[in-house]
Amino acid sequence: MTFNELGLRAELLRAVSESGYSQPSPIQSKAIPVVLQGGDLLAGAQTGTGKTAGFALPLLQRLSEKPAQKSRPIRALVLTPTRELAAQVEASFRLYGKHLPLRTTVVFGGVSIRPQITTLRQGVDILVATPGRLLDHVSQKTIDLSKVEMLVLDEADRMLDMGFLRDIRKILALLPIQRQNLLFSATFSDEIKRLADGLLKSPTLIEVARRNTAAEQVDQAIYRIDKGLKRALLSHLISGQNWQQVLVFTRTKHGANRLAGQLAKDGISSTAIHGNKSQGARTRALADFKQGKVRVLVATDIAARGLDIEQLPHVVNYELPNVPEDYVHRIGRTGRAGCSGNAISFVCAEEHKQLHDIESLLKRRIPLQEQEPGLTLTRSEVDTVRHRTPRRPATPAASRRQRTGGNRSTAARPDAGKAKKPQPGANARSARPKAHYGSSPR
Repeated sequence: MTFNELGLRAELLRAVSESGYSQPSPIQSKAIPVVLQGGDLLAGAQTGTGKTAGFALPLLQRLSEKPAQKSRPIRALVLTPTRELAAQVEASFRLYGKHLPLRTTVVFGGVSIRPQITTLRQGVDILVATPGRLLDHVSQKTIDLSKVEMLVLDEADRMLDMGFLRDIRKILALLPIQRQNLLFSATFSDEIKRLADGLLKSPTLIEVARRNTAAEQVDQAIYRIDKGLKRALLSHLISGQNWQQVLVFTRTKHGANRLAGQLAKDGISSTAIHGNKSQGARTRALADFKQGKVRVLVATDIAARGLDIEQLPHVVNYELPNVPEDYVHRIGRTGRAGCSGNAISFVCAEEHKQLHDIESLLKRRIPLQEQEPGLTLTRSEVDTVRHRTPRRPATPAASRRQRTGGNRSTAARPDAGKAKKPQPGANARSARPKAHYGSSPR
């Protein structure tokens, strides 16, 4: 099947052809006819299979079939879970609709709301938004959703995971009852099905891949390695195999910053992206990575969904995710649009449970990668890495043990059994060592 057989108008076919596509993906060939007919849709496909074009192309066609109103009210609303995904979806609408007289814009948090208000006042046909910033506009009365004809929930499962269900319900209450609803999701959890039951009317169900499956064109492997040697192995793989573009996942924001800095000390250009970064910093980091200005992008699971990096060759799970489904989305950043990809996971002793849960989800064992002779870590390399890695500040008790030679028994100490003299002004509270806390979870 070709795009010409899907009933799309000439302007859309021209844009698709100029983008280099000739044949629709399975999700596109099944979803586009359903959306063109005006029915509700519940669609699921593994990440990287072209879900965005599956709803963007028919949505653009349906809107273009009706004459635009002079005031240009919002007629189509697309909700996404993250800022990066919102920006990418809006860019796809612009790309596919460049030969049509339709206006598109995107609103998300982390940036000034004033330019968004200015654009909205000029009128837009299609709005792509994150739920939180959309409700900010609603509260300021800068957005009117009473004319929306089509609603799309993209990556709906991720929105629920991020706690957006209450916001989604608030937004649904502002929309007209009569509208077309499209729900796209990488997975079909029971919670998603409950949301669909309350939102969709006699929907067509499309699922082009088994639930929670990884892309077949992604080669997966694991390295069993001591936690303290992960950084050395990563540097060795990147340098030894001359990897030029690598997306590395960590569990925490602090861990992402630290690893990016350590790789930079190893002479590997790196940058980090996570939720504590400003939107400007996140945008610059992603742009630098896509343009090849940096070789490594270290990220938390904020990048596990929605990031479309063309022909990304390598994904590394520096730390396994706590939620097994996130593994599928992480490695789905490679092997997209029919290209091959490579996904490697570093597994230490503390992560055996996460690995077991991931393999149970995939219903398969991930192959164990043996270190090649050229990549074997020497003791000098390990010692060098450990020397460069800053240690955590020691607790007062640990510092005393270091000064006194460690945990010796009381019988071996000359002052064993002697009562200690209280220090002037000391009390139970001041004598208690202060607690030291690790970094907060992502």
